[in-house]
Order: sequence, then C-alpha cells, then structure tokens
Amino acid sequence: MSLATSLSASLPAWLIDELPDLPETLPTLEDRMDLVNALADRNWREGSGGPFAAIVVDATTGRLVSAGVNVVLASGLSSMHAEVTTLSLAQTALGRWDLGADGAELELVVNWRPCVMCYGSTMWSGVRSLVVAGEGPELEDLSGFDEGPVVADWAEQFEKRGIRVSIGTRRAEAIEVFRAYGESDALVYKPRGAAS
Repeated sequence: MSLATSLSASLPAWLIDELPDLPETLPTLEDRMDLVNALADRNWREGSGGPFAAIVVDATTGRLVSAGVNVVLASGLSSMHAEVTTLSLAQTALGRWDLGADGAELELVVNWRPCVMCYGSTMWSGVRSLVVAGEGPELEDLSGFDEGPVVADWAEQFEKRGIRVSIGTRRAEAIEVFRAYGESDALVYKPRGAAS
C-alpha cells in the first residue's frame, strides 16, 4: 500500500506576482481591510477559491508579515482557507508556530468572522489580535457557504484567551464582495450534508 506522506499548497500565481507590489506597511485598520477585501474579490474571480483573504501584520507598526487567500480549489485541500494559509505563511516566514512568541503583537485581518475550522486555527496560532470586517448571516446568505456551528460567544472566547477582537472595519465593502460572488456562477464548494 502507498499512502501519501506530504501535502503542499501555495498562493496562486496572480498573488505571487503581486506580492512585491503590496505595501510594506499598512498603518490603519482601514488600510489593512482594504487590501484584504481587494484580494478576496480578485481571488474568486481568478478561480483560486472562495471570496476570502487574510493578512498578518505587526499590530504596532503595520508591517505586513504575510498575505493569503482561500486556495481550496487551487490546492484540492479543504483546509486551505484564507486564515489557515495566511497564518501558515506567517509561521513559515518567522520560523515559529507561536506567532505571539517574544512579545510579538501580530494581528490577523480577515474579511469575515472565521468559520468553525479557522476559529480554532486562529485561536491557537499565537496572534494577539483579530480584525474582521463583519459577522452574521450575510456571508452565508449571499454566498451560499456553510460556515459551520460557530459558537455565539466566539469573540468573547478569543478575548478570554488574550486575543483582542475588532469587528466592523469595512463591513459594507466585504458584503459587496460576497454579493458579487453569490450573483456569479462561481462554484460554491461544500461537503455533502452541509447546510444550504
């Protein structure tokens, strides 16, 4: 029997080409979310995956540490959501699994509240803050994705673990990305038995 012994995923070519042109620093939450929303919109239009993107920045200086998008379709791996991709790239770049080591104040910026899988990935990554454009049913209603059984007090659970949460930066812009995606004929991938 021959079993797989490794896995691989990478950013899509369009984003790799754009990385050198991304700003080195993003001073405000609005600057950070503008980049995330732009990457999320481009990602689904390029066919790499869903309309999701994330970045990791130094919360104090705004220095960009990593940028990523959902690459589920491009990689064939259901775990390659934007948060997992971006956190993993930050961990690789810094050479450590704990992004909060040595007092680092790293922040994950995402265009919506993490799904049930990314909730755990974010919590255990070591980031010290999480910025999301929004939360609520709009993502699922507009896009058709199933975000899973996220607990009602999800933000409080982060806060109890020392991870600051900010909700609402560029919410309307994130919703427009989801609306455009939902109105397109893009593939909404989800497992059999997932909520519709």
